[in-house]
Amino acid sequence: MRRGLAAVLWLACGVASAQPQGGVVFDDGNGNGVRDAGEAGIAGVAVSNGHRVVRTDGQGRYALQMAAGETIFVVKPAGWKVPAGAEGLPAFWRQQPLRAPSALHYGGLPAGPLQDRIDFALRRAPGPDTDLDVLLFADPQPKSRTDIDYYRRDIVAPLLGNTPATLGLGLGDIVDDDLSLYPAINAVTTSLHVPWLHVAGNHDMDTDAATDADALQTFRRHFGPDTFAWEESRATFVMLDDVIHQPGQKPAYVGGFRDDQFAFLEAYLPTVPKDHLLVLGMHIPLFEAAGRETFRDADRERLFALLRDFPHVLVLSAHSHTQQHWFHDAGTGWHGAQPLHEYNVGANCGAFWSGVKDADGIPDATMADGTPNGYATLRVSRDGEYALAWHPARLRGGDPAFTAAMALHAPTVLREGAYPAWGVYANVFMGRDDTRVEYRVDGGDWTPMAKVAQTDPRLLVENVRDDLADALRGYDRSPEAKPSAHLWRGALPTGLGIGEHRVEVRAFDASLGEQRATITYRLQGAVE
Repeated sequence: MRRGLAAVLWLACGVASAQPQGGVVFDDGNGNGVRDAGEAGIAGVAVSNGHRVVRTDGQGRYALQMAAGETIFVVKPAGWKVPAGAEGLPAFWRQQPLRAPSALHYGGLPAGPLQDRIDFALRRAPGPDTDLDVLLFADPQPKSRTDIDYYRRDIVAPLLGNTPATLGLGLGDIVDDDLSLYPAINAVTTSLHVPWLHVAGNHDMDTDAATDADALQTFRRHFGPDTFAWEESRATFVMLDDVIHQPGQKPAYVGGFRDDQFAFLEAYLPTVPKDHLLVLGMHIPLFEAAGRETFRDADRERLFALLRDFPHVLVLSAHSHTQQHWFHDAGTGWHGAQPLHEYNVGANCGAFWSGVKDADGIPDATMADGTPNGYATLRVSRDGEYALAWHPARLRGGDPAFTAAMALHAPTVLREGAYPAWGVYANVFMGRDDTRVEYRVDGGDWTPMAKVAQTDPRLLVENVRDDLADALRGYDRSPEAKPSAHLWRGALPTGLGIGEHRVEVRAFDASLGEQRATITYRLQGAVE
């Protein structure tokens, strides 16, 4: 436990660590952030210290016990907006200072006296009754200002003035251990002028913290609470820190939740309407590779018990620098009426900004499963329905074999009449186990492709090129290819006659419908 345990320890030592406090949540009609005469309080708004949740009364007043080091936040209700605060991020939170200065390398939280009153300003923002569009960023993970420039040019700049999104979610690893880069990367992200909500990743921790309780002090100074909720008309978002710092142990962290987080969920979730989509954002995936405990089983099962009666739930995770869809069932402790969908979002930085640079000086950054780096979007419609899409950062010059939905690989030339042992591969970036993928050659009949647990040949080619090069081809070479969760194969016919043949592939995306790509191969005669 972090702050919850810290408060208990203060009390056990006889220190008066908390006192009755509160404030008001008000309708800031003129947007100056100060409650002026005639600006009414807002009733029924949730306010929390990270474990307790209270509601404002008819005059917008709330009372909440607060302790040193706690982050106090308002749950933004649907139809309202919050002003921009520090570093351009939404100011839905206030930080109670520590009693003594932090000794953490990156500064941690400030020290000072407790605030005896915390008010929150909201402004009306009813907006049109349309679908909700959300940007999903995961693992931008810059290690330097050079990487931040890649992030700016590759991910953010193409979206400036070119996105319908009214909300953005950052799913952790905002930086790569260098927390001094927070202001610089925030300046890039907030240039989109979209309210942005962040959770922490394992590379966002104060790694010199002696306990898990202190591991997110610097993160909270910049981004506010590590666990909180945010409400929109079509969906409720719950953002959760799920990285447990284990200093001095191997591994140095594990996926899981703290008791104070469960206290918040137990108090807040019963108020969430069940006809809306409930979105949980976190960094470490809830699913695990076979034989590895990367997430504490008891914590996952405890979370699933709280979610069981919600009919519309979507889990968003990051961390893997690959991409896949996972549907939880009894095998992972889920006992809801329908499988629980977890979308493990690919990385902004792809494979850590690695690979050969393009003409603009941006590394290729393809991930180990063959997914190009980029970002995702979520569109939420009525009754909990939603659609997801992946957006590659660059489409490689309009190559018909590399589209926004998939990338194809096929041999350039085969011997006419050879045994058909060679195939066309389709890496369908948002592919799932139930995705239908088909191909045809020269306009013939459509034939199902087989889903295979193999490495993407496109990335294997880069691995071989890196191996054979007598000098570095980039700052870091492309990642070693690993089996992809969304790769399909179809055998290429060799009895069609000498010359070029056109292969079409179509995939039926769960959100976007039919998607197509094309590639060619050539048959050549050979003499023994």
